[in-house]
Amino acid sequence: MGRLIYSMNVSLDGFVETPERSLAWANVDHELHTWFNDQAREMDASLYGRRMYELMAAYWPTAESDPDATAPERDFARIWLATPKIVFSSSLQSVDWNSRLVRGDIGDELARLRTEFEGDLDVSGATIAGECIRRGLVDEYRLLVHPVILGAGTPFFPALDTPLSLRLKEQRRFESGVVYLGYEAR
Repeated sequence: MGRLIYSMNVSLDGFVETPERSLAWANVDHELHTWFNDQAREMDASLYGRRMYELMAAYWPTAESDPDATAPERDFARIWLATPKIVFSSSLQSVDWNSRLVRGDIGDELARLRTEFEGDLDVSGATIAGECIRRGLVDEYRLLVHPVILGAGTPFFPALDTPLSLRLKEQRRFESGVVYLGYEAR
């Protein structure tokens, strides 16, 4: 059975977006985007909450034809379109781009998805990931820590009732100063 992996850019003080929901602080250069592409290529499917799905669907379906897109961005657009996406939302009426909409319990849906997809699944977005974390469903955490302090925003980790014990699996430093930390749940 594959793992459920939570991977996102995160500020040094633990936020994935500013209070205004901006992501402009993240420095996703050629090297980091290529790394993300390699990670995304390994996923059997992606789990999204509504906000993350809408953010991704606003650009990636047409990114390959964007004359300003870099080679890694065009590559990611192809990967994103090919990857099945499961979107958890009670407000969306429909989804496109190799996506399907689900409204059920995240634990029940994940159990079904693990029988459908043999490989790894990634969960994208702090809200849906937070629910998975609180329920002990995340197997691996991949933090791309950027050398910036936001001071406030949406936290990478949700508030927890008990500590979450992790084991460092791998680490890497990128030329931009971003540090990758890969942890697995104990």
